[in-house]
Amino acid sequence: MNESQGNQTAVIPAIQIHDMTIAYQKKPVLWDVDLDIPEGVLVGIIGPNGAGKSTMIKAVMNLVPKASGWVKVFDRPYEQMRSAIGYVPQRESVDWDFPIDALDVVLMGRYGHVGWIRRPSAEDRDIASEALEKVGMLEFAKRQISQLSGGQQQRVFLARALAQDARIYMMDEPFAGVDASTEKAIIDLLVDLRRQGKTILVVHHDLQTVTEYFDWVIMLNMRVVSYGHTKEVFTDENLQKTYGGRLTVLSQAAQAMADQRRGG
Repeated sequence: MNESQGNQTAVIPAIQIHDMTIAYQKKPVLWDVDLDIPEGVLVGIIGPNGAGKSTMIKAVMNLVPKASGWVKVFDRPYEQMRSAIGYVPQRESVDWDFPIDALDVVLMGRYGHVGWIRRPSAEDRDIASEALEKVGMLEFAKRQISQLSGGQQQRVFLARALAQDARIYMMDEPFAGVDASTEKAIIDLLVDLRRQGKTILVVHHDLQTVTEYFDWVIMLNMRVVSYGHTKEVFTDENLQKTYGGRLTVLSQAAQAMADQRRGG
């Protein structure tokens, strides 16, 4: 019996979503989402524009209200596990003109450990500096974020999530608008996090790299079309169900981008 209980504890999903529906101004954007995401996987969330990808990860963190359903993080409500999740938002949602330097942005990732009233300690600053070093941005620690390139800004926000030392990372289009070297640096870091047993969810658009980057994939179009191991789920049939008539156009565009990269 004890052995059974131990096994049961070991297989608690990192994230459970049950019967979740999200609506904006009474217009549903996600219907009846049911997902169990295991710990220690690198997950790509794919689907057409308006499919509800960003909404889904925001709903896990209670950033958008649910019309129905529930979410659990390691079998507990999000409110009890807030510090377990690190979040990298879309770059477009950030006020990059705010007068703050890169190190201070990363130190925000430590507030879950030190609180909003206490000042970060020398240890917190060391952790933030180490996170900046991991993403190749330590030399820009005192640079205002408005003076950084798009790829550099994305690296800083990734460092902020690393400084939080979370168990789960939610990333909303981390590869959007970054150069090839930044994309490689980010994916190498995500793979390293997965090796450490972290769970990473990434909203992603490039179908050409799905099988290369992700162990798991969630295919979404207002409903969950399919989810699970990438090799089993990322099929032509499921792609057609997810993207419909847009798939041919997307495939052609993705192929053109891949050819351009190889040519460059």
